[in-house]
Amino acid sequence: MAVSLRKGQKVDLTKTNKGLQNIMVGLGWDPIEPKKGFWSNLFSSGNQEIDCDASVLLLDSVGKLRQLEHVVYYDQLKSPCGSVRHQGDNITGDGEGDDEQISIALNQIPQNIHRLVFIVNIYDGQKRKQDFGLIQNAFIRVVNPESNQELLRFNLTENYAGKTALIVGEVFRQDNEWHFEAIGQGTNDAMLINVVRRYQE
Repeated sequence: MAVSLRKGQKVDLTKTNKGLQNIMVGLGWDPIEPKKGFWSNLFSSGNQEIDCDASVLLLDSVGKLRQLEHVVYYDQLKSPCGSVRHQGDNITGDGEGDDEQISIALNQIPQNIHRLVFIVNIYDGQKRKQDFGLIQNAFIRVVNPESNQELLRFNLTENYAGKTALIVGEVFRQDNEWHFEAIGQGTNDAMLINVVRRYQE
């Protein structure tokens, strides 16, 4: 049975799941349904599509991003080592289940990489005047792809209105084992590159 996490909670991945070498990280979200009624329809500009993008940053032992090739996202679908692979962009968030998926081969991650940080940001959010107040049912989950067993899930239930990016969670290495931490931190970063710079300073 999957572990349901709260914000700030950490859980072991590999110590309690012996032999776990590969994981699939699924991220999902849904646009909030527009209000129905005469007045809301009269003044509404329509249900504008919201394009959320999932990304992963591969960080070193002190939490720094040393090269831009270590950012895996819709325009750079795999890490240089091939251990992290993005399965492609979903531009609407419609439908049930994962909207974007990232495959990770834990045993192939280079020894100098200690943290994988998962980000979701709204593409052109500030320009389109969109934020995470227009998003509901956001989650991150970790699955064992060999058995299709969901190992853990973190539902982001806070109010992220006004935020255009979310630092959702991270997979990190400690004492030769891999763990997961639920973060759920919203930011006002306009684009992914602005989030990336936080980890370069």
